Amino acid sequence: MSDYRWYVLQSKPGQAEKAAQELINQGFEVFLPLVKVEKLKRGKRVEQEEPMFPGYLFIELSEVASNWRPIRSTRGVARMITFGNKPAAVPDDVVEQLRDSLKQAAEQRSLEPNQPVRITEGPFANLNAVFAEYDGEKRAFLLLELLGQWQRLSVPLGALKKLD
Repeated sequence: MSDYRWYVLQSKPGQAEKAAQELINQGFEVFLPLVKVEKLKRGKRVEQEEPMFPGYLFIELSEVASNWRPIRSTRGVARMITFGNKPAAVPDDVVEQLRDSLKQAAEQRSLEPNQPVRITEGPFANLNAVFAEYDGEKRAFLLLELLGQWQRLSVPLGALKKLD
């Protein structure tokens, strides 16, 4: 069993991405979960990536094999999160679940108009539909043929699966 564990670092305000890159350049394994967010800029909707946990990132370290000293003086890093005098370890499965959910969200955000999908949850579960467009961050408009007519409905993105 590996003695490497995930720990939480706090970055300086607005410098989580810089801190992550500096740590990677030093050879550390770093995980900075980023999510796509829709924002209004100058009256236009733009999609941009932002940290899921603003001001925090994860770093994988060994209590035995890793050199922890350069972390404190790395650009963008404010401090390591601790409980008492001991660094706060994060269970591996939590980091894996975060990675899996981000991967799944990225797949769902890659839907294109007119793409066939299957509804996996709710009253229309196991029915095929056609993706029309996004309805905010967590929902989608679909076209579903019911009784010989196309109906437009809004469903959660998590309830969709792409069809090939």
